[in-house]
Parts: sequence; structure tokens; C-alpha cells
Amino acid sequence: MHPLRTILATITLVLTALVVPTTTPAVSAAACTMDPATPKRQLRGMWVSSVANIDWPSSAGLSVATQQAEFRAWLDLAVSKRMNAVFVQVRPTADAFWPSSYEPWSQWLTGTQGKDPGYDPMAFMVAEAHARNLEFHAWFNPYRIANDDDPTKLVATHPARQHPTWRFAYGGKLVYNPGIPEVRDFIEDAIMDAVTRYDLDGVHLDDYFYPYPVSGQTIPDAATFAQYGGGFAGIADWRRDNVNLLVRELGQRVHAAKSWVAFGISPFGIWRNASTDPLGSSTSGLQSYDAIYADSRLWVKQGWVDYLAPQIYWNIGYSAADYAVLTAWWSGVVRGTGVSLVVGQAAYRAGASGQDAAWQDPAELSDHLYDNRKHPEVAGDVYFSAKDVKANRIGAIAALVAAHYTKPALPPVRGTAAAPAAPTITAATRGSGGVALSWPASGATAYAIYRVDGSQSAADPCAYADARNLLGTTRQTAFTDATATAAGAYTYYVTALNRTHQESAPSAGSVVTGPDAFSVVVDNSDAGFAASTSWGTSSFSAQLYGADYRFADPVAASDPAWYKAAIPSAGSYRVEVWYAANAGYNSATPYIVAASGGNQSVVVDQRTGGGEWRTLGTYTLNAGTYNVVGVSRWTSTTGYVIADAVRITKLTP
Repeated sequence: MHPLRTILATITLVLTALVVPTTTPAVSAAACTMDPATPKRQLRGMWVSSVANIDWPSSAGLSVATQQAEFRAWLDLAVSKRMNAVFVQVRPTADAFWPSSYEPWSQWLTGTQGKDPGYDPMAFMVAEAHARNLEFHAWFNPYRIANDDDPTKLVATHPARQHPTWRFAYGGKLVYNPGIPEVRDFIEDAIMDAVTRYDLDGVHLDDYFYPYPVSGQTIPDAATFAQYGGGFAGIADWRRDNVNLLVRELGQRVHAAKSWVAFGISPFGIWRNASTDPLGSSTSGLQSYDAIYADSRLWVKQGWVDYLAPQIYWNIGYSAADYAVLTAWWSGVVRGTGVSLVVGQAAYRAGASGQDAAWQDPAELSDHLYDNRKHPEVAGDVYFSAKDVKANRIGAIAALVAAHYTKPALPPVRGTAAAPAAPTITAATRGSGGVALSWPASGATAYAIYRVDGSQSAADPCAYADARNLLGTTRQTAFTDATATAAGAYTYYVTALNRTHQESAPSAGSVVTGPDAFSVVVDNSDAGFAASTSWGTSSFSAQLYGADYRFADPVAASDPAWYKAAIPSAGSYRVEVWYAANAGYNSATPYIVAASGGNQSVVVDQRTGGGEWRTLGTYTLNAGTYNVVGVSRWTSTTGYVIADAVRITKLTP
């Protein structure tokens, strides 16, 4: 019997399994073993405070170049700690870090309220953050006017001077009166000016609502309550309603203008104590519900916010307000609501003089994140503030990064938008600076780049369940893997993300080999391909590899198309094939692999699964230049037999 007839007889008897597609199958997270130290989704941010020049600018009146250099340095710090967001204070004292028609330029920029700094800080900051693929959350203080109570120090055009009835003095500060409807409208308008004009990722309010209580002083709003408080039994409920109206209305306006912008608040860490309210936490500290009239629990239950970032600024085991107790309590509040929980972390306390002994332990902050892992509701952390992240006192930040931020993370998904289409890697080139990847723009907001060791023909869905293989993200269409070793063989995948971080399926893998690795593609147009004149040439199918492919009618005769390759050394090799698929093509195309122990055969259904690499299997090949893979016409089934391309990859031990 002819050798090829023997092969086909074996095929008929054994019924070799058909090649299956290498697209990523749907896999639930539960089916994958994930590393809690490398979560795929996690908000990681830091607050950049401008009031009193806490963080930026470092002092008022700096030159434009110096201001910009300082801000870039803060962003670079965030990137170096593998953060993905910054929360920048752009309206610290009823003023503006952008050219606002509502409020004056901030004094913290130039030293003089109302003085133009010579550029648009907001436009600059947003562009620089996005260039690093950091989310930019604009942080607004809603009611604070000034850190002193002398209105004459305000610029003459300041709305608080033009409308003296809108304000009151309390605790040595000037504050807008939350009980006046015109004030609420004005604050919302001032914030919405920034939302509509700039490419913000989030609108963020801090914990200053009604002023924190000062012993011996009473908030001077009795007349306002008499005017506007009808229907409320007491002034406290009316004050809470005033804040609730601002929160609800502002969130609605933000989402109506730009649905993708996140709206969130960083409230005081205690809502109410359980001794006061059974719904409260097992704590004994100041109650924001009662003291500053912030009903943060209600905001969650009503869905008025996308996230809360409560300032849980106490150590684990602190008797009055235990971090672990509060994290569990807040997790219970958001559970099932669709509102995300992000924890505000007290970086300013770590290693600082005068703090409790617990804060002199370099592991305290890191232990907070270990505690967070107990609660799936915790979506990330924000650190107060940037200068304390930079200071890294007692190595606390370094310890936290080493334990929890060894890999980048994608921000949590917001909303239910459809994921973008998968991108296509068009170049993967090893150079002196690493491996350079590129892909065409696809309309996505950002891209995530993954690397898997070795060469792989198919993406393992568990490789993307966490961030262990995530190299980084970018808003560009190119990325250089500077961590690639000179000798390593890698497979790269890229995914696309939209504005609310829904992620596409991974691209087809792009293999980059080291000097000792081997992978070769032989196309039907290459010199290594040989076929008789019975094989026609076509470019009919868009699933082709290269410019065209070959086709032939099935026949009971030996007329294979062969792919010749130079195999560098004996060893194990993965053999893959590429073909165009069509419902009218052959359902049992015989492929032949010239393995060292004799020809091996695989039947492939070419009616489906075309347009990408399909694995025939792993084979031991001899060294030398010879016909390694053949496509035979000898099949009893009908439909064209297709020969397009093969890929042969040496498997490293």
C-alpha cells in the first residue's frame, strides 16, 4: 500500500480529533486560581491638595514652568507606585484652577486671588494625567470660601462679596450657607463649568459639608431655617436635606452631561455610632450624620453616588474607631447597591511624629490592604496626600507597594457599556530597549498589554483573571516592554478598554523569540512552499494569511502541498496552521507532519475556524531543512482543500 494511503487509512480508523479554535473561551473567575496580591481591577489613587499649598503648587507665585514641572513629578510618582488615578483639588476655597466665569483664579496659584497664572492649569493637568493613562478626578470643596473670616480679603469680584447674604462666618472661616437654594445652584453651576469644558474622569467632593463643630459656637443659620425650613421638625433634618439636595442634584447633572464621569464623595469615616443608631458602626467617634449633617449612608442607599471613599484614618485595633471594624461596616453599607467602596487611607500618619505607636509600624498601612482583601466590596484605596506618599516615612509606602502593588491594575468597571472590539498587534520587535509593540487605533480609550512567557498559540483565559501577566496600560497605540530579557521568548496580547473600563477580548498573540528560540512561518507564497499545478491560487476569502492562498479539489491520489523549513535542532516543536474557512470547503482535510518517528496526520475541518492560527499538536522534529508539513488532497469528503500558511515553534525545555 502507498504510504499516503496508509496514512489515510489510519485517519479513517482512528478518527483523529478535529482542531479546535484558539479563541479565548468564556471562563468564570471561580475557574481560575487568582493571586490576591495581583488583582486585575483596583482603584489606586492619591489626593493632590492645593489648599494652603499642601502638595501642589509647593508655594504660590511659582513660574509656569516650575508649576508644571512639579505637577508632572507628582504624576510620575503616582505611576512609579503603580497607581491609576489622581484626585486633584481644583476648587479649594470657592475659587478655580481653570478660567472660570463663576469664580476667581485661586490664590494658591499666584499668591493673589483673581490673578491669571498665565496658562490653563486644568487643561494642562488633564492632558498630562491622560498621557500617563491616569484617571483625573477633579476634587471640589463645595462650601468653603476662605480659611479666615475676613470677607475684605476676598477679591472684589468674588461672589461671596457680591452676595454677602450667601455666606456666614464660623470657626474662623467663611462658608457658603448650604440652606440657601441660590447658593446650591451656584455651587453646582461652578462645578459643572469644569465638567462640561474639560475631559474629566471624575467629580470628587471631600468631607467638608456643614463646618465641623467648634466648641462654644453655633452655626448662624437660624434665619435661613426660618425662611426655608418649612416642613422640617428640626434644623438638623433641614441641614441634612440641604446637603442631600446638593449631592443628588450634582450627581444627576454630572451624569446628564457626561454619563461616563464618575461622581463620588470622600466622607468622614464614621456615619453614626451603633450606640446612637443600630444601623451605625461599633465605634465611639464623631458622627458625621449629626456633626456635619452628612448622611453618607443615605447617598449610597439612594444610588446618588458612583462611589464613596470614606476617610478611615484610624489604625487597626484603635478602640474608638477600629479600621477593621469600619471597613467591614462600610462594606456592608455598599453591598448590593451598585455603589463602589474605595478606602481613604491616612498616609499622612505613617511614621509621623506625634502619632500613636501603631503608626510607627511600617506595616500598618500595608495591613490595611490585607484587611481589605476580606471584603470583596472594597474596590481600592486613595492616599492622603501626595507629599506623604513621596515622603515614604519609615518605609511604609514602600512596604505597601511591595506587598500589594507589584503589578499594575485596571480601574474598576463603571456601568454596563459594551466592551470594545479586540485590537490587532501589527508589530512586535525586539530592540536594545526591549520589545516594541504597536497596533492600529481602534477607537478605544486605552489599551492593556499582557505578556506570557514562552510562545503560545492561544490565549489562556486564566492568564487574564488577575494582573500577574499585565505589563501596563496606555492611551497610545504603541508600548515598549523594557523588562523583556534579551534571551526570553514571550507571547504578547493587547486588549482595548473603553471610557468606563470595559475590556475587550485579547488580541491574537504575538510571539517574540530570543536568540536561542525558534519560530518560523512559511506562507504559500514563500520559497519553502511547493505544490503541483493542480493547486489553484485565490484571494477570495478575507481570512487569508498574506496576499493569497492555494486550493485544490479532493482526489484519491498523492498530490500534497508541502511546507519546507530549516529546523535548527532536534527537539519538541509546536505546529500550527492557518487557512481560510468557508462552508463549502473540505470537512476532513488531511495535514501531514514529518515527525522524527514517522509521518503523523491530523484531520482538520476547514469549513470553520479559519483566519487564525490553529494548533495541530506538538511533535519531535529532526534537525535539517526538509518538508515538515504537508496538506493532502487525498480525502473522500467534498469541498476545496486549502493550503495557506504554517507556523513551527520550538518549545523551550
